[in-house]
Amino acid sequence: MGLNRRTAMKAGLLTTAASAMGLNPARAQGTSRTVPVLTVQGEAAIRTNIPVVRDRRASGGRYLTLATGKRPGRQGWYATYVVHAPEPGVYALTAVATAPVEAPHTETTASYIQLSLNEDPFTEIARSQPYWYESKPAWGDLSVLDLGELELRCGANTLTFRVTEPTVRADGAVYALSLDRFTLRRREGVRLREVSAGERGMYRRGEPAHLRLRLDGSTARPHRVRYDVTDYFGKRVFEGYATVAAGETTATVALPELPPGNYRIEAAGVTGHFACLPARLAPSGPANRFGVNVWATSLISPSRLDDFAAAMKDMGAGWIRDGQAWPAAEPSPGAYDTEHHDRVTRTLRKHGLSPLEVISPAPEWAMTDASLPLPADLRHAYRYARRLASGHPAAVQLSNEPDVDVTSSTGDAHAAFVKAAALGIADAPDPPLVVLPGIAQAGPFQDLMLANDVVRYADVWAFHGYPDPAEQNEPEVPGAAEEQRELARRHGARDVPRWMTECGAFLTVRPRVDLTPAQQAVQARYLVRSTVEGLAAGNGRQFWFAGPPLHDDGVYFGLLSREFQPLPAFSACAALTSLLGEAHFVAPARGLPTGVVGFDFDSGRGESVRVLWMTSSKPVRVTVGADAAVYDVMGGRLETSGGAVTVTRDPLYAVTTGGAPTRSARPEERRPGLSAAEHIVLSQRYPARNAAPNKDNGDAEPPLGYRLTRRTRMSLDIYNFTDTTRTVTVKARPAGSWSARADTPARVEVPPQGRTTVKFTITADSGTLRRTDHRLTFTATLDGAEVPPSVSLVQLK
Repeated sequence: MGLNRRTAMKAGLLTTAASAMGLNPARAQGTSRTVPVLTVQGEAAIRTNIPVVRDRRASGGRYLTLATGKRPGRQGWYATYVVHAPEPGVYALTAVATAPVEAPHTETTASYIQLSLNEDPFTEIARSQPYWYESKPAWGDLSVLDLGELELRCGANTLTFRVTEPTVRADGAVYALSLDRFTLRRREGVRLREVSAGERGMYRRGEPAHLRLRLDGSTARPHRVRYDVTDYFGKRVFEGYATVAAGETTATVALPELPPGNYRIEAAGVTGHFACLPARLAPSGPANRFGVNVWATSLISPSRLDDFAAAMKDMGAGWIRDGQAWPAAEPSPGAYDTEHHDRVTRTLRKHGLSPLEVISPAPEWAMTDASLPLPADLRHAYRYARRLASGHPAAVQLSNEPDVDVTSSTGDAHAAFVKAAALGIADAPDPPLVVLPGIAQAGPFQDLMLANDVVRYADVWAFHGYPDPAEQNEPEVPGAAEEQRELARRHGARDVPRWMTECGAFLTVRPRVDLTPAQQAVQARYLVRSTVEGLAAGNGRQFWFAGPPLHDDGVYFGLLSREFQPLPAFSACAALTSLLGEAHFVAPARGLPTGVVGFDFDSGRGESVRVLWMTSSKPVRVTVGADAAVYDVMGGRLETSGGAVTVTRDPLYAVTTGGAPTRSARPEERRPGLSAAEHIVLSQRYPARNAAPNKDNGDAEPPLGYRLTRRTRMSLDIYNFTDTTRTVTVKARPAGSWSARADTPARVEVPPQGRTTVKFTITADSGTLRRTDHRLTFTATLDGAEVPPSVSLVQLK
């Protein structure tokens, strides 16, 4: 962040007596001049409402630390310092403090810091996740944070650190900040801080736009900067010089008319990106098939959320996949605190985006060692899901990748959770769509969930699909969509809409380095190929992972750079959504040359759209017809010769008006109301000593069932999610050489919204093989109607 002298750079209250500062001399590089370095201890504030605590690890033996759910007054939680600068100029600000996002060395997060210098308005340090994530560890949960630059005047300056928004931790939302010390290091002269263009780094074709170059402080004399602008294909489209006037920080230059595309700006060692978006908008409402993963609470600062949502809408996304932490939303049973996330949902809705809310693992108070990560009592799942539905998301997804966590939870336990949560959503007023958990990979876990008849409780089938992380150069699109289509057919769910709620590419990066231009091209091409192939395989909607800047364990996922500027994949998505429109798949393209892949779509606007690309690096001429309008991967219009175009690895679009019947989008619909028997949920419960093996991120090999002895006592919980008492009769149906005996009556009355338990003894006979999975099924009837079963795997350990 750079704050200039005329605006937010003055904003703050820096105050610390000279005796509280360390004035550390440093030599300016290449000169004998001493560069001022000012270090201020966190506990040396002249005014603060943040507690000071002792800790031997702190540089002064004490530091400021805050972690409270108490709302602050109008002034927020703050600490004000005075800093005496020996000379005016730009100073780089670093601090040993807590970061607002998780880092490799700590999962503890803090609130976003706001700064005010010399009584100017507060400005949030709204840096992207990669900056915070890559911060070096200091001590404890504190990191060495780069907080940008400040322009100080000579003499006394006041600087105030403030937090006004909570951070969301595992145990709830809290206002949090720890500050050990901060350092201001004088910089020689002024430097170019940022280059950008358009509003939020983007504008639509035909709109006026300007190139903007911003220094990190005001310049004493005119400051001349050379710039070069190149397009996605590496062609220079604009160059020149811009002059920042004396006393100013910014210069602007009018851009020439450019075709839709993604453009790279190089100026004085600083790189930026901007996007010229297609004039035609993507479809909105139910017709839009395109989504993006966000996780706003973790990845987007409060001050950026509105602009970010607008950018995703401009890109053509119609859906946002997001979620809040259940432990923070319900810190104690029945006590809900969803205000923070509700604001996120309202912001997304304001921009015409449909939120897909994902249910997170349960709070610690709701779990036992045997139930982790699910609540031990499924009534908590029912009530929480109903509460979520009342926040008016467009859809609720019942969990994220439960098949590849590091717990011992099983497909049958998760199926019972899914049923309870789905019933809670269905029983809410004006309920949203119910989306099955996002399964990472087809396998035994999903098979067991499906055997428990969960599909009847959902409106949408969901799964994820990623390429092999080892494939860094043109990764192959996985066959997950075709695999899930066949699985749905086998389970009689052919007509249930299927959403790929995560897809993306694993592109490796080094810390503090964004994707290279070559990697940016790989990401852009993969986004188009994976989306087109997913839609062709029958996916109703496709969600890219992820929209915001995101660096995780050496992999970069975001469609925006660390400066929140659009990368080429952002522009590729904007072109895709604009040109494909409603994206009704018609058929694979026929009669193409070897190595050329093509798919035909109906845009829903009376157009046929053919998407083409090469699987090798050798270009090929392909006939598209003299009446076809051809667009490149960025959405720019291409010239054709004799009705033919050169096809490369970069996808292109051949659009022909007419020739295909116009289809209308059919939105997903809520499935018919569930019967009384479907409101009865059976859930098998075993002691922790009989837990199934840990899933080991999905790498565990069979057997995967509960590990039983020759005779094992277990419980079958019977939940009644109706408003009247129900009489239910249960029966065990073990497979193979297993037997089961009810130790308590198998015909029971279950009170409304209640739970009743039947005890069983499960026995393995002498011929039962060890470490071999067998199915154990419990069925039930309600007034002659079949209750959906509970089906588990058991093994003799």
